Amino acid sequence: MRLRPSLVMALAAGLSPLGVYAEDGYKVEPLREAPPEALAAAVKATLNPEGYRVQNGKGKPLVDLWLRKAVAATGKPAGPKGTVFLPFLAEGELLGALRFPSEGHDFRDQPIAAGVYTLRYGLQPVNGDHLGASQYRDFALLLEAAKDTSLQPVSPKKVEEQSAEAAGSSHPAVLMLLPAPPEAKSEPSMVHDETKDTWGAVVPLVLSIKGESSTARFPIQVVVVGVAMN
Repeated sequence: MRLRPSLVMALAAGLSPLGVYAEDGYKVEPLREAPPEALAAAVKATLNPEGYRVQNGKGKPLVDLWLRKAVAATGKPAGPKGTVFLPFLAEGELLGALRFPSEGHDFRDQPIAAGVYTLRYGLQPVNGDHLGASQYRDFALLLEAAKDTSLQPVSPKKVEEQSAEAAGSSHPAVLMLLPAPPEAKSEPSMVHDETKDTWGAVVPLVLSIKGESSTARFPIQVVVVGVAMN
């Protein structure tokens, strides 16, 4: 299988001043840079002032990522619900933003032009088209930053349509989301799935839980290298 820098991002609690190298040299590390000016001002204001950068073994940036200061959650994480491991998130919820310094690829190996995109939460449709792609249906969809200015969840249909525009195809531009492995540490790290030959980056997703006065950090994984095998 040909590997592409899609985006495996694993979100785990905490932040370290140093990146953690994967076996083959992929690494994720804090990016001390404000979110891009290409984002709508309202969207930019909801993001953390610093982000993360995933690089290959030669130090070439593959993708830059900024997460929201807090993502609305309907309840506390309590394990997967069937094939959905983030059942407390609303479809179309804004998760953050990313930047491809050069042409990138999504989990379907679709080429994505260099530039800035928002990330919104979505679920694979249950229609048999994605069998075997993942144990879970959770994905992040990329939308062109200039066309995505709302802080409210966007309907699944509109998200899919706008994400397909970002990919310049009939299929949304998607990044697979997975649980962080039990052994995941509290600092950014890379995770390798040897069976599917994918790599993910581990970084914290901060949740604003309904009815709770304080936020909570939840470990999650977004996939940056590798493509669907089906």
